[in-house]
Amino acid sequence: MNDERGTMNRNHLTPTPLRQRRAAALALWRLRAPMLAFEWDAEWGLDRTVVDELFRSAVSAPDEQSDGRYRRAAAELSRAPLFDSEVDDPNVRELVQLETLVRLLAFGEARAEPTEDQNEDQSEDQADDQAEDQVEFIVEGPRDLAHYVDQCVEASFYDHPSQDAHRQYLAALPAPARNHGLGYLASRNLAVEHACHETLPALPASDGLLDTPAGRDLIARCEDFGAELAATLKWLGTTGR
Repeated sequence: MNDERGTMNRNHLTPTPLRQRRAAALALWRLRAPMLAFEWDAEWGLDRTVVDELFRSAVSAPDEQSDGRYRRAAAELSRAPLFDSEVDDPNVRELVQLETLVRLLAFGEARAEPTEDQNEDQSEDQADDQAEDQVEFIVEGPRDLAHYVDQCVEASFYDHPSQDAHRQYLAALPAPARNHGLGYLASRNLAVEHACHETLPALPASDGLLDTPAGRDLIARCEDFGAELAATLKWLGTTGR
């Protein structure tokens, strides 16, 4: 009986490639609020509906339908005038948004099925390695951007209105987390990323992240972080950064 339960539990664990894909989707979701909370430069030519579709498709059930929606939306996004030009001297908010757009496109590449031409040129292991590299690039996005925004806050001539609360949060972190020496936003992202890492293996493989209570809880944690990141970007904008 114990062996049967163990087998059943193992069968309900999410396969590793799917866990990686979901970790990347949640990393993108932590950047959703900074991407959508502001007006974009009209010259970028971005369609807000298309960008939001990419975020929503990323956390949808992993099937051909959601993959197709993502591919179509990514193709439409890549045709925006932004990708045929360069953004000169972007401010902090714009840089976060530009880095988010790059990772939205990378997510489409990571989940794409290899073509016959690609199969001729690279082995299955090489294709898997490339997809893993794309996923790691996406997961590193909120880590790097949160650290960058923390540095901008630290370099500001003005005191962040929540700096006392941020210091208290950092002081209350357990020693292993404090030893990373990260700022407030980077530490918050690390905590959310750890929660995702702990929960994702137990999620059903066939459901989207919004289809289960545990998945919705992870989405909510990512939204909370994204809202704080967006608020900080708004504040930095008022200080001229």
